[in-house]
Amino acid sequence: MEHRKGSALWETARTVFYAILIALVVRTFAFEPFNIPSGSMKPTLLVGDYLFVSKYSYGYSRYSFPWSPPLFDGRILGDEPERGDVIVFKKPSDNETDYIKRLIGLPGDRIQVVGGILHINGEPVTREKLGESTDRDTLSARSFDVYRETLPNGRQHLIWEASDNDHLDNTNEYFVPEGHFFFMGDNRDNSRDSRVLYDVGYVPLDNLVGRAEFLFFSHDDTASLWQIWRWPWVIRFSRIFSGIS
Repeated sequence: MEHRKGSALWETARTVFYAILIALVVRTFAFEPFNIPSGSMKPTLLVGDYLFVSKYSYGYSRYSFPWSPPLFDGRILGDEPERGDVIVFKKPSDNETDYIKRLIGLPGDRIQVVGGILHINGEPVTREKLGESTDRDTLSARSFDVYRETLPNGRQHLIWEASDNDHLDNTNEYFVPEGHFFFMGDNRDNSRDSRVLYDVGYVPLDNLVGRAEFLFFSHDDTASLWQIWRWPWVIRFSRIFSGIS
């Protein structure tokens, strides 16, 4: 009897060990889950969204691994990111904080915002007004104009603009250095991104964690964990398993 108990405990421990090992391998080399805590990527990503990021899309750097160990320099086995990709990266000012933004500027690009309109290499990016929206996640409801923005490579996405005269709607021209990228949030007047040079600025290739692929869960954060009876009404079922573009 004691022998059987010992064997059962050993089998259980071994199963748990293998499960943890497989989870770590998948998280490190394939997909890592992230959640959205802020509204900087609205309307593409909402507070309470949970998504998977593909780690293999751009290869691997030290920031691909838990705790960012200095195992090697540079990046290996990677493809170049494309303009318009939604990417998780480590904020350059501390190399620890995870940010998620849209890739706007590639190495060598000139980026500027003039009157709320994005300019890439001196050319204004096409944007088409689709209507208006209201953000009710803030302390007071705030209205936004909704635009469809088309990048030079044809990639399209939605953006929110509260105004074309906000503090980041008229900028100097940014020159993206080699080996670096320029990111912006889709919620243009509520995003701390590469336009803020002293905090985010130009993001090195090594700091890229992975490309956002699809949502696996979403809720509107109006019910506490213990309020089980409210869960069916706070889950955004329509967003689950939707792709990110």
